[in-house]
Amino acid sequence: MSPSILGPILLVLLGGGLLALQVPTNVMLSKAGGSPLLAALISFAVGTLALLAAWLASGNRPGAAAFAPLPWYAWLGGIYGASYVAIAAFAAPRIGLASLVTIGIAGQIVTALWLDHHAALGLPLAPMSTARAIGALLVVAGVVLVRRG
Repeated sequence: MSPSILGPILLVLLGGGLLALQVPTNVMLSKAGGSPLLAALISFAVGTLALLAAWLASGNRPGAAAFAPLPWYAWLGGIYGASYVAIAAFAAPRIGLASLVTIGIAGQIVTALWLDHHAALGLPLAPMSTARAIGALLVVAGVVLVRRG
């Protein structure tokens, strides 16, 4: 494995672990506040403050012109993330963390395969192949095994 790819892989692995930790902490917030939406709001508010501090420390200051050419849907990423956080806070106590994560990953893979196949949202083209389809089916099989296990 190339050293240049090892760093990003390890970061993604860490990010996945942090997502798994985020769910039960948001469940605590949801139970205390009586709402997965409130839990997601608190989670994103704390995350926004952390990101603001990190961004301010970075010294990166793009002007407004850098964002002008973006399509309207470039601004929707936060909605997707907030939806997932609220859904996870609602679903985890009902289906369990392992099921939540594996089902979520299955949804990510199916969506990612579609986006790659159509080179959507500026992604490079990566057509569907037999190997990619088998990989996705193996993930779905993993979801079934985790749910039944």
